[in-house]
Formats: sequence, structure tokens, C-alpha cells
Amino acid sequence: MRAGRYIKQTAGYRAFIPAPLSPSPALKYDGELTRLLSDADRALGRLDGVASVLPNPDLFVAMYVRHEAVLSSQIEGTQSTLEDVLQFEIEGGVTTDQPRDVEEVVNYIAAMKYGLNRLKSLPLSKRLLREIHKKLLQGVRGNERQPGHFRDTQNWIGPQGCTLDQAEFVPPPPHDMQTALDDFEKFLHDRTSFPTLIHCALSHAQFETIHPFLDGNGRVGRLLITLLMCERNILTQPLLYLSYFFKAHRAQYYDRLMAVRNDGDWEAWVKFFLRGVFEVSQGATETARAILELREKHRELIASRFSNSVNGLLVLDYLFQQPVVSVNMVKKQLERSFGTASKLIEELVKMGVVIETTGRVRNRRFQYQEYLDMFERQILRAPAQSAPLQTTRSPKARRVKRKTK
Repeated sequence: MRAGRYIKQTAGYRAFIPAPLSPSPALKYDGELTRLLSDADRALGRLDGVASVLPNPDLFVAMYVRHEAVLSSQIEGTQSTLEDVLQFEIEGGVTTDQPRDVEEVVNYIAAMKYGLNRLKSLPLSKRLLREIHKKLLQGVRGNERQPGHFRDTQNWIGPQGCTLDQAEFVPPPPHDMQTALDDFEKFLHDRTSFPTLIHCALSHAQFETIHPFLDGNGRVGRLLITLLMCERNILTQPLLYLSYFFKAHRAQYYDRLMAVRNDGDWEAWVKFFLRGVFEVSQGATETARAILELREKHRELIASRFSNSVNGLLVLDYLFQQPVVSVNMVKKQLERSFGTASKLIEELVKMGVVIETTGRVRNRRFQYQEYLDMFERQILRAPAQSAPLQTTRSPKARRVKRKTK
């Protein structure tokens, strides 16, 4: 088989042993694939171009990263929203009115930030993937499933509660997995065989096929895409959230991956991936432009109506980074008195820039709603579909069953 082969194991089940990348026979660049690659490259270039003119990209990247974290985690069945994540960050923990799985989303954010920073000193590698995995599962569901370590037992994928014999897919056993990971690491370092976007597509599919962790493979695999694009400098900032496309087309996403394994159909997978890059890049570019327009509109409003426009503009920039705030947060960020911070917020409320969300007299929270809505609309447009497949490990190692993330 082109992508690998199923081998019957001594226990009677059949596990998939992936062939090393590159695909053989070689990937076929027909007219459709070539066009999709060109379209995706152009769309991604426009997104990166918009990012390059953002006045302070760091102000906006935090929201894009949160956005991707929410969507990637929702693919695996989490219920937390963007506002849940922002509230968690303010409160420093889960409150009674929040879903417990918000911590998993927050861990995804931490893992992405860690990985992007680590790339400055360590290339994408098995070591970095283990480090990211450890961050991802620290203190949340799955933290008993060897965070930071490749699995040493067999796992399998299928509907919740299925047995190994009923599995829809069985990744390579541990020994073969280690060989596959060695080959995969070599491919990660290959900068010449494929255009970067096709390299990303092949890498993501191969990682998901190897399924090297007991939990968190889906999320690590999606993080891998962002890290590869940033490492190869086709994105200067992590503004592409492909999890939106994968969530919206989740059934097709799984089908295309299975078609690679069962039929060696790499071309259909690569085309699906490139369509995702094109569509999401266009959406992210529109969002970035809308952010610039919103910022300019509110800067002009503050400059014309604020009693202290300098402080007002500082608060506005802070809101793009942290769109849910308290008076104390503004006080600390601007290093002003509580009274000054309170007055600044009240002026923004009167102007309609922020809204108060608690209805309380004390410990009030204020939201930059127009900005939040830009991201929430896209999260809501990504429809929920059938329940995600589950990963289960072999009975001798299993204590509980968790969802693949």
C-alpha cells in the first residue's frame, strides 16, 4: 500500500504500519491540486501581509490563539467558549458557572505559546512534540496518560466503548511506532522535497496516523500545523486557525485521513487541506481588516470625546489584547490610580465602546463586545457534527477511557 499496510498482530488484530514519507508513487500534481496550492499560497500571503501592517501584532495575536484553542478543543467535544476562557484568565481558575473543560482550552493556549517560543532554540522534533504534549495535558483530563511521553502500549480509535477488534483504526504498535516516529522526524526537517503547505498537509496526516500519545493526538497534530508554518516563515504570526475548517467539515476530515490509510489517496487529503488553508486564510484576513477598521473608528471616537485621550487610547490597545477587563486590571496595566482607571472605563461605557456584564456594584466586568463578536461569529458558524472518535489504550494499561484531543 502507498501509505502503509495493515499487519496482523499476534493478538489477532490488524494494526496499520505507515510507510515513510514521501509518498511512493510520488504525489500527483494534477491541475486541481496545482490550482488549490496557488490559491492557498496567495490567500496565506494576503493574511501575512495584513498581519505585517497591524500597528502592534502582539495586541491581536492573543485573541487569534485563544480562538484556535477554543475551536481545536471543541472538535474533541469540549463545551467552553471564548468568553469562558477570558473569564478563566481573569479569575485565575474555574468558577461555578463555567464548564470544567475550560482548563483544557487554556492549556492549549499555553502549549501553543510554549511551542512558538521554543522554536527559537529547538527545531520541530520528537523532543519538542513531547514537551508540547506535557504542557497540553498538565493538570487536566488525560494527565494520567503519560504527558510528555510517547505511548508504550497499543491504542485504537473508534466509537466510545468499542473494543480493539471493533476499532475503526489501529495505529502502529509501540515498536513500529518508534520507527515511524524516527522517519517522521526526518521528514519534518526536509525543507526541499515539497512546497511548505503540502509538507504541512503530509506531516499532519502522518502524525495522526502514527497517533504516538495515549491522549491529545488531535490537538498536538493541529498545533503542529501552526508551528510548521511559523518555523518555515510563511506566517510571521499564528493567525491561521485551521481548526475552524476541520470542525466545520469534521466528517470529511476523518474520511480523508482514512482514505490515505486505506487507499493511499494522498492527493484527496492534500486538496482538502489546501481548501482549508484558502478558506480560513480569507476569513482571517477579513477579520484582521475588520479589526483595523474597528481600532481606527474607536481611536477617532476617543480622540474627539475623551477627557484624556492618551489614557483612553492606552485602554483601547489593552482591550484588543484583553477584551474582558475589570477596573483593577486597567489600573494595573496603565499604572494609574483606581479612581482614574474607573473614570476611564466609565467614559468608554458611555461611548458604547465597552459594556458592563455583571450587573453588580462591585467586582464588575467590562467587555469589548464588538471585538469579541468578530471571533464568536466564526466559532458559531463552525457547526457541531457527529461525536468525535475516541482513542482507547490496551486493557493492561487502561484505567479510564478518554476522548482523543
